[in-house]
Order: sequence, then C-alpha cells, then structure tokens
Amino acid sequence: QVQLVESGGGLVQAGGSLRLSCAASGRAFSLSLYAMGWIRQAPGKEREFVAAISGIGSNTDYTDSVKGRFTISRDNAKNTVYLQMNSLKPEDTAVYYCAARRSGYYDTHREYDYWGQGTQVTVSS
Repeated sequence: QVQLVESGGGLVQAGGSLRLSCAASGRAFSLSLYAMGWIRQAPGKEREFVAAISGIGSNTDYTDSVKGRFTISRDNAKNTVYLQMNSLKPEDTAVYYCAARRSGYYDTHREYDYWGQGTQVTVSS
C-alpha cells in the first residue's frame, strides 16, 4: 500500500507560480519503483492527466496545455515528487492529485493505482 500526501496548493493570480509537493510513504517503500504523476480535476469536469515522471526521473510526459509552463520532478531520497507550475492561467484552476503506479525505472504512465487526497489550486484573473 502506498500513501500519498499533497501540499502546496493555494490561491494565486494569473501569471504567478506555485510548487506542489507529494510526499510518498509505504511499508518497505522505495519511490524509485513507482512511476508518478499529477492529475487534475476542475469543477464539473472529468479528471485530466497533467504530467508524469518515470521511476528514476529520466523520462517525463506532459499534456499539451501545460508544456513549457509546468515541470515535474522527483527526489527519490526524500520520497517526494514536485510539480512546478509557472505562468498559471485561470483554466489551471482545479484540484491537483498526486498518483503512483508500480512500474519499471524508465516508463511513464497516464493511469495510476494509488492516489492522494488532492490539493486545491485556484488561479484568479
């Protein structure tokens, strides 16, 4: 079982930045064995893939709408995954979820088995 706890959400003006963190834990846990991702859900909309990173951080994947603005990274020694969000837009407003999936070191995924509770990001215009 994997536990994921997100933090770093909040209210920011358009054009601003936020950094989300996801602390991962579990029994006999090694974060490098998990591909990680960020998924968001805006009010009244379905969950949307945002970004993914492979187990050792060598590969990343982004949805088109955030390319060049968001950066996913990980620190396996700290069991933490990050999402740096720059040039935020009102349409980025959503609950952001951290997610994990047992995987090879080099694979990214857009579907996951473990989820955090989410952190709210609100971008005002």
